[in-house]
Amino acid sequence: MDLKSKEIAVVAALTAMGNAQPQLKVHINGALNTGSTINEVKEVILQMSVYSGFPSAINGMNALKEVLKERQEHGIKDEIGETATDTTQIDRLKSGEQELSKLDSLQVDRLKNAYNDFSPELVKFTLEYGYADIFSRDNLSEKHRQIATISALTALGTAQPQLKFHINAGMNIGLTETEIKEIMLLLTVYSGFPSAINGINTLKEVIEKRKDEK
Repeated sequence: MDLKSKEIAVVAALTAMGNAQPQLKVHINGALNTGSTINEVKEVILQMSVYSGFPSAINGMNALKEVLKERQEHGIKDEIGETATDTTQIDRLKSGEQELSKLDSLQVDRLKNAYNDFSPELVKFTLEYGYADIFSRDNLSEKHRQIATISALTALGTAQPQLKFHINAGMNIGLTETEIKEIMLLLTVYSGFPSAINGINTLKEVIEKRKDEK
């Protein structure tokens, strides 16, 4: 993985974990120094609201604000980057279904079959917020969104089924086995060896299943 992708992975993990604010600021600096725009870093942090909740995303945004202020005081001018296309007029449910289907063509049906009778609200919130409001935003690449998600879920260590889905989804949109291994190895430093080992084991399961399905 290139340095930009690695820093995106670390910013995602540290934001999701929420317990290492000084280190998060170091890696926000790292992300900006390795080619991420301000808006790309914002997107990574905003996306964590889906996986680790709004408090972690709010704290991450505050860390980004502090870093940008410090960099401006030192005369560093960072590229703002592209603004996401306005999607406020779209059918959010339909858009969410389309975004999730890009990652796995069968996942919308799986989601509905699992929860429509028991908690239709969960299906609605997942599709409308997680995928229409967040994943449809087009100022962070699909690849970097999956790197951020895989990194965060590995670091959190509490959502193996979702990690498995996003590893598979990442491979569906072009991430390689080697790149995903690199995420896991990188996280030995930030969330520890147990989370990285669990992540590698989950990757192995996904690879074996994909081979069986061919």
